[in-house]
Amino acid sequence: MTIITNMLFSFLAAASFGIMFNVPKSLLLKCGTVGMAGWMVYYFLSENQVDPLLSTVAAAFTIALIGHIYARVYKTPVIIFTIAGIIPLVPGGTAYRAMRSFVQNDYNTAINLAAKAFMISGSIALGLILSDVLYQLILRRKVPASK
Repeated sequence: MTIITNMLFSFLAAASFGIMFNVPKSLLLKCGTVGMAGWMVYYFLSENQVDPLLSTVAAAFTIALIGHIYARVYKTPVIIFTIAGIIPLVPGGTAYRAMRSFVQNDYNTAINLAAKAFMISGSIALGLILSDVLYQLILRRKVPASK
């Protein structure tokens, strides 16, 4: 039951943020599936005791890879799919707890939580960049440089 719940809520989160970002209605389901796919990669890796940072990199890589494919198929910018897709991965709860700990003068906990939020955010960026670099390398092989 928790797999279905994770799939449903990650889909809803990504599609809802697609609505907030004014994604065309015809692409909302695709945005939801991108977010759901990324979250499920993260979920399955986390359940198998893979490091959270590596799980986040793999999930963000998956999101960007599917985003590139969808962008090519539906002739839209990649950012439409990747921004809505990474929303389930964003460490908002961890950042909130870090800020709350700062306000409550619990600086040790705050620093640990803030560092964790920053590392997860960096992992998301790394996964997106790795996918983009891989996509550009593949694209460059298909289209030879003009002289």
